[in-house]
Amino acid sequence: MTLELNNVGRRINNQWILKSVTLTIEANECLALVGPSGCGKSTTLRLIAGLDPLSAGSIHVNGRDVTLLPPSERSVGMVFQSYALLPHLTVFENLELGLRIRGVPAKQRAININHVLELVQLSNRSSNRPSQLSGGQRQRVALARALLRDPDVYLLDEPMSNLDAQLREDIRPELKRLVMEQKKPTIYVTHDQHEAMAMAQRIAVLNKGTIEQVDTPFNLYHNPCSLFVAQFIGRPQINCLNSQSGQICTVRPESLHFSDSGLSCKLQSREWLGNSQLLFLETDHGTLRMAAPPDLALPESPKVTWKPQDELFFNAETGSRVR
Repeated sequence: MTLELNNVGRRINNQWILKSVTLTIEANECLALVGPSGCGKSTTLRLIAGLDPLSAGSIHVNGRDVTLLPPSERSVGMVFQSYALLPHLTVFENLELGLRIRGVPAKQRAININHVLELVQLSNRSSNRPSQLSGGQRQRVALARALLRDPDVYLLDEPMSNLDAQLREDIRPELKRLVMEQKKPTIYVTHDQHEAMAMAQRIAVLNKGTIEQVDTPFNLYHNPCSLFVAQFIGRPQINCLNSQSGQICTVRPESLHFSDSGLSCKLQSREWLGNSQLLFLETDHGTLRMAAPPDLALPESPKVTWKPQDELFFNAETGSRVR
């Protein structure tokens, strides 16, 4: 089972909002789409689902060209940012609606719904209405609805963005288990980097409608192909220093340390992060971020430095990586 996007594009009023996107997602693989607002993440999902028409390229599901097919014939299960549950129906009735429309017999509907409610651990909530559920439970009902379709492809559009940080952290492992158990190609759109790295085997970084880089979370962090990727992936954000040769030298905050020699600096401010602290150091090259242990003491005349192998260089004009 595979999902293939071949030079997919979407144009509105002669402006390309998505251009030349080529991706292959295998069975049992979750690929995350990340990027700033307006970069084309949700548009990509809408094109795959058939909710928006393509302006260029083609989409294949398991070798079948679905480019011109209506949404109902694409075998795609989509979970939206808003759960889109009907408030006057119970959980069971919300899940039953799609099966009714597809003509599934009543007995089989009950079997399928009870099975999927067990999967998402909501068997005891089948008679509740959405207003009687927590945000996390409503999110699981929305996922259950997608699971009921038994599609060839899963598309998840920021499914946890309406949940608070603690609940997202609690639900994330459970959501990943449910998604990966299906062994289907999955695209997961999120604005949360930690979520992307936790959920996906690969991440595609979008910028202004095009893909900057597709790689593993480790490689995106340690081996970015452009300054945009280097700055977008990783928090605290990477430090950028201008050099004399038209290049930008970058170094991650955790690579900085105090030394007897190096850049003279002055503590501007600090943020406590629990098991670490983030220091903002004022230098002649601008403010640098330094990730440090919580008990690290500031030297009397601080100087900051890093190892040469921790430097990454980028072209100052194009932003491309200089090897």
